[in-house]
Amino acid sequence: MRSILGISAYYHDSAACLLIDGEIVAAAQEERFSRKKNDEVFPARAVEFCLDFGGIASRDLDAVVFYDKPLTKFARVLETYLAVAPAGLRTFPKVLPSWLSEKLNLRGTIREEIPGLAAGCPILFTEHHQAHAASAFYPSPFSEAAILTVDGVGEWATTTIGSGQGDRIDLLKELRFPHSLGLLYSAFTAYCGFRVNSGEYKLMGLAPYGEPTHVAALYEHLIEVKEDGSFWLNLEYFDFLRTFTMTGDRFHRLFGGPPRKPDEPLIQRHMDIARSIQEVTQTIMIRLARHARELTGHSNLCMAGGVALNCVANGFIQRENLFDHIWIQPAAGDAGAAVGAAFAVWHSDPERAKSPDTRVTQSGGDRMKGALLGPEFSDEQVRSVLEVHQASYEWLDEELLFARTIELLRMEKVVGWVQGRMEFGPRALGNRSILGDPRSPHIQSVMNLKVKFRESFRPFAPAILRDRVADYFDLKTDSPYMLFVAPVQGRLRLPVDESVTGLERLKQIRSSVPAITHVDGSARIQTVGPDSNPRFFRLLTLFEEQTGCPMLVNTSFNVRGEPIVCTPDDAYRCFVNTEMDYLVIGNFLLDRSKQPHQQLARTHEPVPD
Repeated sequence: MRSILGISAYYHDSAACLLIDGEIVAAAQEERFSRKKNDEVFPARAVEFCLDFGGIASRDLDAVVFYDKPLTKFARVLETYLAVAPAGLRTFPKVLPSWLSEKLNLRGTIREEIPGLAAGCPILFTEHHQAHAASAFYPSPFSEAAILTVDGVGEWATTTIGSGQGDRIDLLKELRFPHSLGLLYSAFTAYCGFRVNSGEYKLMGLAPYGEPTHVAALYEHLIEVKEDGSFWLNLEYFDFLRTFTMTGDRFHRLFGGPPRKPDEPLIQRHMDIARSIQEVTQTIMIRLARHARELTGHSNLCMAGGVALNCVANGFIQRENLFDHIWIQPAAGDAGAAVGAAFAVWHSDPERAKSPDTRVTQSGGDRMKGALLGPEFSDEQVRSVLEVHQASYEWLDEELLFARTIELLRMEKVVGWVQGRMEFGPRALGNRSILGDPRSPHIQSVMNLKVKFRESFRPFAPAILRDRVADYFDLKTDSPYMLFVAPVQGRLRLPVDESVTGLERLKQIRSSVPAITHVDGSARIQTVGPDSNPRFFRLLTLFEEQTGCPMLVNTSFNVRGEPIVCTPDDAYRCFVNTEMDYLVIGNFLLDRSKQPHQQLARTHEPVPD
């Protein structure tokens, strides 16, 4: 038995992943345990979980792998400061201490953070985009594929195109810092008043409310884009080389004013800016994908890196029909790089090369196990937590539990659904979810304002039975990880007043499934089959049998500023602190109106947007 621990840490979304004999046994983000969203600290609790779940001790590990090369990254940081000196003089002293402590001496740091590692256990390092590429290709269902990785920055690379064949990955081309699509999109995220590394989803969700009125200005002043998708940023408009802010005065003048503060209202200008940068991002991603096909000749595409989470752009790539199949790492950001780092070492092992190729699964599916890789809790553990809180609950057998849950959903109740192993990555996929009836015209506003406590403009995703997708959406690929946006079928759409603009468009009923139809008539789709999540599949199947509708609204079980819930305690606290109607944890059903608490202390304060 050979065990490899992959780690990502110190920038955002730190995580750990355990491979045993080339199979993912467990993976989790540190934020789920610390309850600090996007937590960047060393993932000590995630490591502890992975080892416990795998039934091994730290002394049994054959290798620990970190997801980038700190010395190379530090050289880039120093070179950047020297290039802009003395402009970065105020920020450099704030950056230096962490490099002189845990980051540069990572071998020592890892041994301190993981007590009991064997003296002979190697501590290895991959390049950042090598880890992203490995996370995209090795767990995929393909034996050969083009690989596209796009993010903010690793050591130097910001974008790579590669080829994967069998056990081998070759990175063929790269774009280098500071020319970065991820940093460009984050700059607009910050300018529109959202938090970098978590608010990019909001910018993407805001875009359909606007018009692409600033696209010409973007191409004229900020970015030059080539036919192959390579690009050059005009750094005179950005401050991220010199300060901790993303944009400068020239940027603000170009787009009509200073950055929006998080508590300020969104106006049409912000919506138009969001739409414009989304249009440019889609254009670049399509050109990169087309060039990847031309360069590699492969008919399959794998993607990773934070920009691969832009599911609107992914939908456009899919509809271009450049590839026969596309697979995207569900934890495409830095968390997933922990998976990639471990896989990169496993597939480079000479002893591994002598064994039969078991990379591609016999079923033809991927090796991420539906991204259900985190902790799970028994009925006894759930009951113990509920008793501590003196909660009011019912334990129901399977048949009655599903019947009651479907009855509540049909009554337009909002139901928390906590089952089995927690998801790895930013999406709840049916195990740490909040569910609703997509046919309801009220569910979207209720969930946003009374349950999630988030901006009203943000859309919700449908989870739909895999074999019914074509009846509702123009989507020609499987989407088990909610990473493709596609149009709702025209026959389901309803006429709207096209003269309505801005956030007023939110009030319009746009289809027969209004709760999941965004203002542009699209939806971010999760397809569910019997193999990916049997329990969630059963709920959807029974809901269709009783309603004729094969889908549910599925949003992550958390509130604004907090990570997705992990434990039964997290779930109960979140439940009573919102206006969620019911909670189902395993076979336990809870009615919020009967709880002794209508408010409980959080385990950690939310991260401000």
